[in-house]
Amino acid sequence: MKVKVVETVTGQELRDMLATATSWLEKSAPDIDALNVFPVPDGDTGTNMLLTMRSSVEEAFQSTDTSVGAVAQAIAQGALMGARGNSGVILSQIWRGLAQGLKGKKTITGKDFAEALRQASKMAYRGISNPVEGTILTVVKAAAAGAEEQAERDSDLVGVLEAAVNAAGEAVADTPMLLPVLKEAGVVDAGGQGLYVVLDGALRYLRGESEQMQFRKPQIITSSVAQPARLSVQTVDEIPYGYCTEFLLMGKGLNPDAMRTRLQRKGQSLIVVGDEDTVRVHVHTLDPGNVIRYATTLGTMHQVSIRNMDEQHQDFLAMQRQRMPATDVATVAVVAGDGLAEVFASLGASAIVSGGQTMNPSIKEILQAVKSVPSDKVIVLPNNKNVVLTAQQVQALTDKKIEVVPTQTIPQGVAALLTYDYEADFETNVKLMAEAMAKIKTIEITYSARSWALNGLRVKKKQPIGLLDGELLTAGNEPEDVVHKILAKVHVRRSEIVTIYYGEDIQAAEAEAMAESIRQKYSQLQVEVVRGGQPYYTYIISIE
Repeated sequence: MKVKVVETVTGQELRDMLATATSWLEKSAPDIDALNVFPVPDGDTGTNMLLTMRSSVEEAFQSTDTSVGAVAQAIAQGALMGARGNSGVILSQIWRGLAQGLKGKKTITGKDFAEALRQASKMAYRGISNPVEGTILTVVKAAAAGAEEQAERDSDLVGVLEAAVNAAGEAVADTPMLLPVLKEAGVVDAGGQGLYVVLDGALRYLRGESEQMQFRKPQIITSSVAQPARLSVQTVDEIPYGYCTEFLLMGKGLNPDAMRTRLQRKGQSLIVVGDEDTVRVHVHTLDPGNVIRYATTLGTMHQVSIRNMDEQHQDFLAMQRQRMPATDVATVAVVAGDGLAEVFASLGASAIVSGGQTMNPSIKEILQAVKSVPSDKVIVLPNNKNVVLTAQQVQALTDKKIEVVPTQTIPQGVAALLTYDYEADFETNVKLMAEAMAKIKTIEITYSARSWALNGLRVKKKQPIGLLDGELLTAGNEPEDVVHKILAKVHVRRSEIVTIYYGEDIQAAEAEAMAESIRQKYSQLQVEVVRGGQPYYTYIISIE
């Protein structure tokens, strides 16, 4: 509810708004650190944004000109000079755009602020070589749109900023819908969350709530996407992250656009922002020396920071483990397909390792997952016959107690997790899960990679084929034809439930048509359809 109406704001008030917002951000910086998984999981987004904001406020307080335009310019300059990390540099671009929008103004109205926020959004996008939606960029764009829509109705600054904060909060909650890595980790974007807190802090100052803020903490937005009951930790690829390389370059006649073009070939997550005299560079590269040699030909370097992101990631994992609820027994599952990953996470898998048919994970990847879970007792579900032996090698590499329940298919893994008893001890659960997997039959439908003949079965290249519990059983003209041939051979009339997990190349309507054909022929069956998103197998079908 709006406490008061604010028609205009002076430069001193703008400065105090940002100072209050910085203090508000400081309260949630550790929580924001714990969210960060994009572009690399390093766990310092909140800290970087806080340090950037502090530099902005310090510069603003040193400005002798207290007009809004001058204070905004000081805020932008302070942000550029003190920007830290990917999120900090983007935040500096937001303040730079805001300063451009407020240039020459002594005071501002809500409409002025909304227009400046739109400039801030454009400037933020302009500084990124490859803008990604589902990040702080999406949030600032939504905030600007919300502010402009409100400003058309009423120029009251409190109302305009309130609309910006509400729109930002909604955008933060939706970031997992736009960025798969956030959805997999079950978190919102850290940079977007940080910007929401900053805007919210400024709003609270305008409302006159500075005193009450001492006894409260900022809201951490939760994802609008349904999350698993337990936190799922994703393992990482073995490809090194490289070095987070940052510096401030000073010189004459600098060209940020030309520098951005030149540096695009030298790394990832590139941000180059600034003007002819000062340029801030942020890049992830495997060869920081190459970047620095180029930069020194253009001017003098300051505030040089080169951080090993592989070490950062290990620190991030350690921080995440501390935040995860302790469990007596943890489960690690090997799964291919985002839909199947969601299934296993929702059933309580503590960690998901990406892998399966034709993409077997390494011992190192499974070991990483085992180390990441907050338990000394771990049950591993390989869910593929080619992964069982790999999983069994992990025991010798850790002090944790490991048991591999040798699930060879996805349905066996699902059955094992469904049987898990939170009140039973480790050994009992291993036994229960092994018994449960043995009761499940699995049909897998794929396409033959070549023509061949075996045991009287002739198969053409790219012809649909069906496996029952890993053994090739039949072929046909269409996947549905193959499924019904196998169902006819497994005494399905004695079963109760059939679950169809459809692959990445199958539409939901196709899978539902498959399910309906089974229901019509076997009316006693309960047939369920689940998006698996798995590669290689068109359908994976569980019979129980």
